[in-house]
Amino acid sequence: MGADKNPAGWFEIPVADMARAKAFYEHLLGLELEERAMGTSRMAWFPMARDVVGAAGALVLGEGMNPSMEGALVYFTAPDLEGALARAKEKGSEVLAGRTDIGAFGFYGLIKDSEGNRIGLHSRT
Repeated sequence: MGADKNPAGWFEIPVADMARAKAFYEHLLGLELEERAMGTSRMAWFPMARDVVGAAGALVLGEGMNPSMEGALVYFTAPDLEGALARAKEKGSEVLAGRTDIGAFGFYGLIKDSEGNRIGLHSRT
């Protein structure tokens, strides 16, 4: 793998209630997710584009997909970090870490999503 690509190519966020999770993420990020069946699972795909920076992914409702505060941590780009944290609270999310300065890398915040997953938000400014 060359230096022109990031190693992560896809992520999946486990959910217990697809409608609730889809509404949460659409409100949080201001975008629309596309829901579809994939075998015995239900998925809601985040918008994706080819040949751009960042990994694509989906919410997944299915066997073995259990929301958790432990394990891998997905960070979403949130140019307006304060706004994203406020939108998370509007949907009943718990803010685990408010806007935190990480120097030259910008700022981050952590939330507990509608399903009980720990999720990160990142902003360069």
